[in-house]
Amino acid sequence: MIKTSLLEKQKFYNKNKKILSEVLQQKIDKAFDIDYTYNSTTIEGNTLTLIETKTVLEDRIAIGGKKLREIYEVINHSKAFSYIKECIEKKEELDENKIKDIHQILTENIIQGGIYRNTDVIITGASHTPPTPNEMYNQLRFFYEDLKEKTEKMDAIELAVWTHAEFVKIHPFLDGNGRASRLIMNYQLMNNDFLPISINEKDRLKYYNTLDEYATKGDILPFKKLVEDLEEKRLDEINKIIEQQMNAK
Repeated sequence: MIKTSLLEKQKFYNKNKKILSEVLQQKIDKAFDIDYTYNSTTIEGNTLTLIETKTVLEDRIAIGGKKLREIYEVINHSKAFSYIKECIEKKEELDENKIKDIHQILTENIIQGGIYRNTDVIITGASHTPPTPNEMYNQLRFFYEDLKEKTEKMDAIELAVWTHAEFVKIHPFLDGNGRASRLIMNYQLMNNDFLPISINEKDRLKYYNTLDEYATKGDILPFKKLVEDLEEKRLDEINKIIEQQMNAK
């Protein structure tokens, strides 16, 4: 169950968000896009700084001394997030084809995306070992079946965190599972009228630990709390701007 304070803040945001001008909304969205792309790629080892990420996305300028792969990771992540927003605008539910599309966009010019792995993988530093390819396909089948059922049974936050935690536990792609999982989590949040969140790279250890709790013990609550706290913080930030706009009128 989602805590009452969070639901109240969500209700206030959705009721009053239209007070934000188009220009201001675009500014908020652009700032989040850069921050989200920076954090999500940095968590996976990308070395571009926040300023360099901003330069690549806004000015379309390559950064000297950086690997071409890192440049593409940043550009592709922003494109994948834009794709998600387009899907949600059309009121389309998350499904297997969309997840494959997201991964394909994420890995464009890096590897062939949207294709499930046929080899074993190991997650460095994790207690959990992803399933072998044969077992992976079984788990994916159950994942997509559960995705439909849990959409009707879980609250919006729990659905989002389960989608992320279960998908990254299966680890169906050779690369890009973390970025894809964070994107599909935000897909679920946004599709249920919540704001997308960004997990700060400084919190990666806490983030990884909560995912490990789910992968090894099936305990989703630590990860859910982390996401709820981030969602509430994000709503507080945007609602404060909305209130300022209200008071200025």
